Amino acid sequence: MSFNALIVNKDDQGQTQAEVTQITEDQLPEAEVTVAVEYSTVNYKDGLCIGPGGGLVRNYPHVPGIDFAGTVETSNDERYKPGDKVVLTGWRVGEAHWGGYAQKARVKADWLVPLPEGLDTRQAMAVGTAGFTAMLAVMALEDHGIKKGPVLLTGAAGGVGSVATAILANLGYEVAAVTGRPETEDYLKSLGAARIVAREEINETVKRPLEGETWGGCVDAVGGAMLARVLGQMEYGASVAAVGLAGGAALPATVIPFLLRGVNLLGIDSVMQPYDNRLRAWKRVAKDLPMDKLEAMVQPAGLSDLPQLGADILKGQVKGRVVVDVNA
Repeated sequence: MSFNALIVNKDDQGQTQAEVTQITEDQLPEAEVTVAVEYSTVNYKDGLCIGPGGGLVRNYPHVPGIDFAGTVETSNDERYKPGDKVVLTGWRVGEAHWGGYAQKARVKADWLVPLPEGLDTRQAMAVGTAGFTAMLAVMALEDHGIKKGPVLLTGAAGGVGSVATAILANLGYEVAAVTGRPETEDYLKSLGAARIVAREEINETVKRPLEGETWGGCVDAVGGAMLARVLGQMEYGASVAAVGLAGGAALPATVIPFLLRGVNLLGIDSVMQPYDNRLRAWKRVAKDLPMDKLEAMVQPAGLSDLPQLGADILKGQVKGRVVVDVNA
């Protein structure tokens, strides 16, 4: 029986093309668990994989989609049985392994997590890798101690920043949201941001390695010169959770903030995160992310919308969280 999937092909000239087509179960990769996918979402990596691949896709034809949530149809692993609701993020699914932009997916049981109580599959994909990463970042900041100053969020209107804003505000922290898009200010304030910081105020390096102690913590989705600048503005002993590199992979910084202020730079990886910490993060999401705020972030889409959305997210033109109904 055939079903819909977004298939990306590459021609002899290296050009890629993505379109919705029908495939059958015997075309799915070998693995233990077959899932009837209900929802997926759109992340920066998805934009790369829908388009030129960015070095992430190994073989074509390919089904992108690094996240999905749905219902187990068949399982050769005793941990999952037909009817179980599950979530998948990471593990290079949608990159090296066929992903969630299809009505069915077949994956390793080790890659799945039971849907946490308090979330449905649509809400889980409104969270997705971006929201899961945001929760990991918040947990890392908490584990190292958030100081008294505001918590700074760079790239705040994106997926990670939107969810982190809502979570941190809900936990009672003063959130300062950095954005280069003035039209997103009302949106960020609706999620709980107490202050809006214009990108141009903070995205240039300065000669001074240390500035005034301003921020009690930071979730940074930008990297590059902005991260270097922020490190010199952190309170003594405060931490920066680094989750992205939208502003570049280079870090034009000095070691002075680490040596003289004890600043911590915490790397956040969501792809290979151990199972126990995945469960911990998803349970925290269900408890600490206000569902009304989550719904305010959602932009609905179907499989046919993905080629355009993939291009848009690479240009920084996607706000909040895209929820893809693969059956729409």
